[in-house]
Amino acid sequence: MKNFCAFAGSRFIGGLLVVVPIYLSVLLLLKAMHSVVGFVRPFAMLLPAWFPAERALSLLLVLIVCFLIVVAVSTPAGRMIREQIEKSLFERIPGYALFRSLTQRMAGKDEENVWKPALAEIEEALVPAFIIEELEDGRFTVFVPSVPTPFAGAVYILTPERVHPLDVPFTQALKSVSRWGSGSKELVAAMKTESTLK
Repeated sequence: MKNFCAFAGSRFIGGLLVVVPIYLSVLLLLKAMHSVVGFVRPFAMLLPAWFPAERALSLLLVLIVCFLIVVAVSTPAGRMIREQIEKSLFERIPGYALFRSLTQRMAGKDEENVWKPALAEIEEALVPAFIIEELEDGRFTVFVPSVPTPFAGAVYILTPERVHPLDVPFTQALKSVSRWGSGSKELVAAMKTESTLK
C-alpha cells in the first residue's frame, strides 16, 4: 500500500509539472487575446459575419507581438535588457533559476554549467545526481532526484571525491531516473570511462 501511495504521489506530481505550465500558457494566451479585442474590432467588422474575426485577429496580433519580442530579445541590446529583467524580477521567484537551467539543458543549450549528470556517493552507494554548481572551496552542490519523478528530490553539498561527473547527455540521465534506474549501467560505464581517461 505504501509503495502504491508513493507511486501515485510521484505520478501526480509529474502530471502537475506537465499540465500546469500548459494550462498557464493557454490562460495567458486567452487573457492577452481578450486584452487586444478593442484594437482588432474595427478590422473584424470588415470581414464576413460568419467568420470569427475578433478571435482570429486577436490571436494573430498576440502571435505577432510574441514574434517581435523574440526577435528583439535576440539582439545584443535585447539580451542585455532580458538579463537585467531576469536578475531584478524573475530570479526573485522561487525556483525560477532552477527551472530555467533545466529547460536550457533539455533544449540542448549548455550556456551555464548546471544540471550536469553525475553519480554521487551517498552513504555506501552511488546514486544518479545532477551537479547544480561548484562552490569556491571545490565542493559541489548536487541535486539527487527521487525515482521516478526527477523534479523532486534532495540537495547535498559534497566534496569532489564523492561526485563523479558523467560524459552522457542530460536527457539520458533524466531518462534513467524516470525509468526506475533502467539504463544505469551506461551511467556507470561513463563514470569508468571518465576515470580511466584521467
